[in-house]
Amino acid sequence: MSLLELADRAAAADGVDPFNEATRFALRDRARARVLVQQSTRDGAIVAAACATGDAPVEIVVDPEHRRAGIGRRILDELLADGEQQFWAHGDLPAAQALAAAAGLSPARTLLVLRLTFDGAPEAERVPAGVTLRTYTPEDADAIVAVNARAFAHHPEQGAMDRTDLDRRMTSDWFDPEGLFVAEREGRVIGFHWTKVEDGIGEVYVVGIDPDAQGGGLGTALTARGLRHLFELGLPIVDLYVEGDNAPALTVYRNLGFQDWKRDTLYTAAPAATPAHTHDR
Repeated sequence: MSLLELADRAAAADGVDPFNEATRFALRDRARARVLVQQSTRDGAIVAAACATGDAPVEIVVDPEHRRAGIGRRILDELLADGEQQFWAHGDLPAAQALAAAAGLSPARTLLVLRLTFDGAPEAERVPAGVTLRTYTPEDADAIVAVNARAFAHHPEQGAMDRTDLDRRMTSDWFDPEGLFVAEREGRVIGFHWTKVEDGIGEVYVVGIDPDAQGGGLGTALTARGLRHLFELGLPIVDLYVEGDNAPALTVYRNLGFQDWKRDTLYTAAPAATPAHTHDR
């Protein structure tokens, strides 16, 4: 059983994936994936692992049939002893909360999953004056990467997307250029909404607005355009991920009818105390 198969088993049992998309891509393509700990049975079956992508926080998974035996705690203690300090708990399930509390970890960041269930056609988008919304063309790729970098400059995961990452995501089975919408003003790309459809559920995958174009209703217009597309595909449900402290985005999404559904929590360990030193001058 591979690490991705182990993650699939855990996801089926928990209702939430133990790995984020970046980790799955890294494991699939064997690029930037760090397997920090891996435990197997005597016959070689993997029963637990801890992984990370580059310098991203660690994600831990334990096979559902091997839980409640202390494996997760032993892995976490080993990682803490090795200096790892940040850990994702996708879904922030009760078992993860208990493990974090027992190890003295504290919640430092919340990533909310919001859900919209259509009860009719969404309202038509109101596009700001001077802006054109259209579907993606391959010539837009570099402009999308540039807008994404500016829009998510302070976001540790999304802000790191480069052209290679974009191309990798576009090789996914779910990628549909008809579901990627671009906003243009005076011939320049100033925003985009990338939708996703997987397992019969739509997703507001990424909405990126150039900082110079924020505050004029473009984010709402792009989001609404993507929702109309997903509704017209016949999808009943749309999910999205948003930072728990992103008040402007939360206002937009909740005004469009999204409600809290799940959450991911980043837990951190307190850094080791630095011994006090005196310096004679």
